[in-house]
Amino acid sequence: MTRNSKSPLKAPPLRVPGQSVGEEMIDNAWDSIAGPYMIAGLLVVLAGSEWARWYFNSPPAPWLYTAIAILGALWAYWKIRRGMAKAQQLRQGRDGERAVAQYLEWFRTKDFFVFHDVPNGDANIDHVLIGTRGLYTIETKTLSKPVRGECLISVADEGVRANGRLLVRNPVPQAKAQARWLYSFLAEAQFKCFVQPVVVFPGWFVEPFDMKGAGVWVLEPKALDAFIERQDIVLTQEQVRAMASALSSYIRSQSGV
Repeated sequence: MTRNSKSPLKAPPLRVPGQSVGEEMIDNAWDSIAGPYMIAGLLVVLAGSEWARWYFNSPPAPWLYTAIAILGALWAYWKIRRGMAKAQQLRQGRDGERAVAQYLEWFRTKDFFVFHDVPNGDANIDHVLIGTRGLYTIETKTLSKPVRGECLISVADEGVRANGRLLVRNPVPQAKAQARWLYSFLAEAQFKCFVQPVVVFPGWFVEPFDMKGAGVWVLEPKALDAFIERQDIVLTQEQVRAMASALSSYIRSQSGV
């Protein structure tokens, strides 16, 4: 985000189970592992350079070490700037996924099974819904919004645009690939059912387009309920439970639990 943009989330997501422990783990990694490791490494390098100077009987070289220090500081500044921007981007993406996940939890009251962060080869599926009205894979895209003005998502053959700017990575093929993966996984478990790919953009208005022709839904998250309510009942509760059990077992096997 920049000073001319803001998060699309109106409020931060609620805290998730184990969040305090996770934050403590990160703090511990820096305070107890990374920090001492870097300090110890620096001291070893300094000691090694002094031993080398003693062994070769070389005179002090302040200009050389100053040049190295300047280059190192410039490199560190560049890395830190990139790292801070990446951290901000990751934080916004994480919060977007959490906010959508907390909204989707409501579908459990409609007898849906809800899964989050489902491993999918080298990637993951942000969310999966399994219910009598079908199966849905959901990809969350949390884009910064302008401080003022419209926030429009448009979908066309060339890709997805946010306020006219073409997104570098088109989420439509990604969403379709996720749906194909889930279909194939369940087919191997002897369950065959169409999987609807969905892309959600929290806080953005999606201009109408031919979703049926595109083969994917692109929505604001809160519109998902109305779309699903219009779908026919295609699965029994027994089928839903069996599919959810198969996916749950797979997720646990990938997590080592």
